[in-house]
Amino acid sequence: MAVTDRPYQELHEQAADEAARRYQDSAAERERVEGRLAAGVRFPDSPDALAVRADRILDRGGLSPSAVVADIHREAMDLPDANERIIDLSNELQAWSFLPRGVRAGATVARITLRRDGRELPHGTGFLVSPRLMMTNHHVLPDEGFARHCFAEFNAQVTADNLPDTVVRMELDPGSFFAADRRLDFALVAVAPTLDGPPPGEIFGWNRLSVQIGKLVLGEKVNIIGHPSGRLKEIALRDNAVLVRLDDFVHYTTDTEPGNSGSPVFNDQWEVVALHHSGVPKKDDQGRLLRKDGRPWQQGDGDDAIDWVANEGVRISSILKHLAGLDLDPARRALLTEMGPDTGLDQAMTTVPAPGAQPQGTTAAPGVTIPAVPEAATTAPTTGGERPRTGLRARATAFGGRRHLVFLHGRDQQDNYPDELRRTWTAGLNRGLTLAALPPLDPEDVWFPFYGTRLHALVSGRESTAGPIGLDQVSAAAAAEAFAAQSPTGSYERLLYEAAARAGMPQNGPATTEGFGAGLVGVLHRPLSWLAAKSDLDEWTIATFLRDVDLYLGDGAVRQAVLDSVMETMPAGGELVLVTHSLGTVVGMDLLTRLPESLDPVLLVTAGSPLGLDGVNERLLARGPHQPPRVRDWVNVWCPTDTVAIGCPLEDERWGKLTQLAVPNGRERAHKMDEYLGHPGPAREIRGVLRV
Repeated sequence: MAVTDRPYQELHEQAADEAARRYQDSAAERERVEGRLAAGVRFPDSPDALAVRADRILDRGGLSPSAVVADIHREAMDLPDANERIIDLSNELQAWSFLPRGVRAGATVARITLRRDGRELPHGTGFLVSPRLMMTNHHVLPDEGFARHCFAEFNAQVTADNLPDTVVRMELDPGSFFAADRRLDFALVAVAPTLDGPPPGEIFGWNRLSVQIGKLVLGEKVNIIGHPSGRLKEIALRDNAVLVRLDDFVHYTTDTEPGNSGSPVFNDQWEVVALHHSGVPKKDDQGRLLRKDGRPWQQGDGDDAIDWVANEGVRISSILKHLAGLDLDPARRALLTEMGPDTGLDQAMTTVPAPGAQPQGTTAAPGVTIPAVPEAATTAPTTGGERPRTGLRARATAFGGRRHLVFLHGRDQQDNYPDELRRTWTAGLNRGLTLAALPPLDPEDVWFPFYGTRLHALVSGRESTAGPIGLDQVSAAAAAEAFAAQSPTGSYERLLYEAAARAGMPQNGPATTEGFGAGLVGVLHRPLSWLAAKSDLDEWTIATFLRDVDLYLGDGAVRQAVLDSVMETMPAGGELVLVTHSLGTVVGMDLLTRLPESLDPVLLVTAGSPLGLDGVNERLLARGPHQPPRVRDWVNVWCPTDTVAIGCPLEDERWGKLTQLAVPNGRERAHKMDEYLGHPGPAREIRGVLRV
């Protein structure tokens, strides 16, 4: 970091002082780790940490399966030794893909440059963590005003021929998004695209951050890419080791320079494990900084004269937890959730598109205008008190008062507001209607039963007996093992394996008999990782979705509570258009057996549905594949990259006559309901029966 102004230099010095204090406070732990390393222990971490790390390496394709099988079968190994050997192999055996994956990760890294007094001064490093957001240090970008004087330089590097690359400059846009924290020393800022150009992440790529554990163990290697002292992009590659892991920070021996402030710290699978923020300076007994020659450091000596004994990074999981707790408006929440599902931010926040914005992954046909949701429909109520999380009734005059459009949501909605969900679904449907050249709908004309809070309370009640399971506590595979143990009827494992089999997972041969299952990292690791690799969903989403489906189908009290909650907000009579999503498709099939005779279901829409799994349809109230009772027409919409919809199309003849619509949902939006409704096919089917 260049010295630009005293207040910002003080922030840099404070970060170094606090890093030195943490380094001193953790001396005993560091000495223990160094002692075990010297004694030949390759990874002096806990057995649980080693198991989760081995699980993640296999899950993320960090090793060739054939290499693992050949090595660990060479001699008899118990489970801890096998886990340690997997981690060691990931350090020893780097596939050719290690280099191009590193190049891809490096493309996301930019030099942050400051405009000051007519000059442009290299100031630090940043890296893209979403299509539009860049992460760096708080001491690099302390506030929005300072960020407005900075810009990002991508491709500030030399080519393979050692010639200067073509630098691409992009302005920072703190007005659209800016968040920072001094203690964790991070800043997150929006980057404006070039004129009429795509977001920067679509040009240079972006790093998928994860709140899950298992990305690093003590003694493992890390890599850093940045702009030391403002120079062209450089890399510190693998000649280092992690020494200490604290609650929010990690210490490592990578050789970096002060200009690396804001650089990403990668493991060998090129996952970001930390945000580099400071070197750890050596100090004497009086607390004075020491030079490399042992003399006290003085102002004017320069940072390069300091004796740096280690480096410190901020753990990515700690930053993500902080971001999850921010109180943001809908537009900024939407930007934050673009960071992806592994961050956990889409579970901690409600994803609401900015007014008039077109969600990522949707494209209008030439000459078609995507209508903005009316302002009244995108603005949260401002009345005092807590907004209710209960079902919403439609206006009495909607569709002539005799036809009723009902949206039935899926799982994991307990933190969302029904009015926002109804607006989001309606906005998606209106996009599809516009593409189909049909008039849009008003959200106030839609019924929206809400059971999210009640289902979450029932799930939480079960977890409380064994402690809650969270993204930041265990791996998805370990969570799946716990869900299987808690299954009311013991059917969770069957659901997971059936889904993986339908996704093409081999059921026999060497891939099965020599797999890593129960012998290494858990019996459910293989089907879970297979499903994630074959779809657009992460392992945690898959594991928890199947947990909730299994709980609904296996516990009569849960099923009754959910159905009762839905029936509280249903029309009493007339013609019903029932549009269901995800777990809501299962609830909807059961609901059709409970409707009063006065309510005539003229259309059922199931989207992103697990009904094709025998482990699901055999446990419906009507048992097995069957034509939904009393329904005149049925449309099933599915996306090939949506794991929840594996088993679709519904080909068993017992389902009867139905319309099957396969749709190409946007990247990382395979299971989003507004994405499903945004296609003209399903929108046309729904609007066709809502004539007044």
